[in-house]
Amino acid sequence: MSDTASSPDTNGTRDDGLACAVFDRVAGESETDDLAPGIRAQEPANFLRHVSALSLTKAADGLIDPKLVLSWLLTQGGAGAGFVGFLVPIREAGALLPQLFVTDRIRRMARRKWAWAGGSAVQGLAAAAIGLAGFMLSGPALGYAILGALAVLAVARSVCSASYKDVLGRTVAKGRRGTASGIAGSVAAGAVLIFALVLLSGLAPRRGVVLVALALAALFWLGGGTLMSRMAEPSEPAKAQGGGVRAALGQLHHLRDDWRLRRFVLARGLLTATALSPPYIVLMAGEGARGALGGELGAMVLASSLAALVSSYVWGRLSDRSSRWVLMLAGVMGAAGMGLALGFGAAGLMGTVWAPAAALFVLNLAHQGVRIGRSTYLVDMAREDLRAPYTSVGNTVIGVILLASGAFGALAAAWGAEATLALFAAMAIAAALVARGLPEA
Repeated sequence: MSDTASSPDTNGTRDDGLACAVFDRVAGESETDDLAPGIRAQEPANFLRHVSALSLTKAADGLIDPKLVLSWLLTQGGAGAGFVGFLVPIREAGALLPQLFVTDRIRRMARRKWAWAGGSAVQGLAAAAIGLAGFMLSGPALGYAILGALAVLAVARSVCSASYKDVLGRTVAKGRRGTASGIAGSVAAGAVLIFALVLLSGLAPRRGVVLVALALAALFWLGGGTLMSRMAEPSEPAKAQGGGVRAALGQLHHLRDDWRLRRFVLARGLLTATALSPPYIVLMAGEGARGALGGELGAMVLASSLAALVSSYVWGRLSDRSSRWVLMLAGVMGAAGMGLALGFGAAGLMGTVWAPAAALFVLNLAHQGVRIGRSTYLVDMAREDLRAPYTSVGNTVIGVILLASGAFGALAAAWGAEATLALFAAMAIAAALVARGLPEA
């Protein structure tokens, strides 16, 4: 390998004493030195850039939450329920399915940080467009504008997702990666918690609060992209493997060739229960989705933020010890949260403010573990040259599952919210059993 190919992008700087001091205090020990020559000395600053950039972009995700914030904005703007029904499919499928087709191009980039930085910047511009639409439009025009901007945001998010694990693996040593994600999750949860408290306080018009939150989300994504562009990353492109749809679909052979990846994707697919189940808790609470972010719904937003705030760092540290165990524990905890909701429902308590919030708190504790555990496991399991392909293959399969879950959810909804939650709880338990059979990463 030539010096040019492996030289780090240091931006002409070296780590300062403050960065090293903070890094030594929060990052913990690394079991291995798997970084390229020249990057090890830059790791403290890289770690802090990861934490800062992720904190900003995760906070932006919370401020623009399609399941809550954008659905409220569409409803208040008179766009109609039909537009609201497309929000989550566009966001989730748009963020996952394109990854299979962009990964090879990203891998051939000398420095993959530019893919993440560019994707974050585009998300910021799309968020700004959503905010402008909310301020200027109403009716169907508002619906079409928000769905179009959300589709752009989702595709840009797919680029960030396909590149991030590769960038993380090239710039932060094994044993510290989950900690970076965990700290960022806690910081972002604190920001969303403030947002929820402002909404609950009633001190300002909710429409104004939502529009300001969208503007902040746009700035956060632009700031995150700027920070990531300063990452010290080795210049080392992967070998070109050809582009196009055929080459992209050809990456699916990894599922056939690696049983660990197959089992991991199966566990992750079953763990989607923790993401799909919250709407059924809302249904059990008897809370309509037509309007205020107060009462039971406001309490659930607050509970969700608190769960992420108190658990993200802990899950991150546990993931660095054993991300396999994190996936197992998260599955069991998710089933417990759904069981708690079912118990409250049987006792006639789901109409209160505190009962659905308590169930959602436990469920979101589990979901934070799923998100951090699955990310850390994949980065640690895969070789450097396989991280990006494994990420895109896994995310694409999960995207298809989430698309199919619309029909599955409609069928399950016919049985009632309680039966649906029971089915999701069974999926979470099955996920824990599947994860138990994974090897330690």
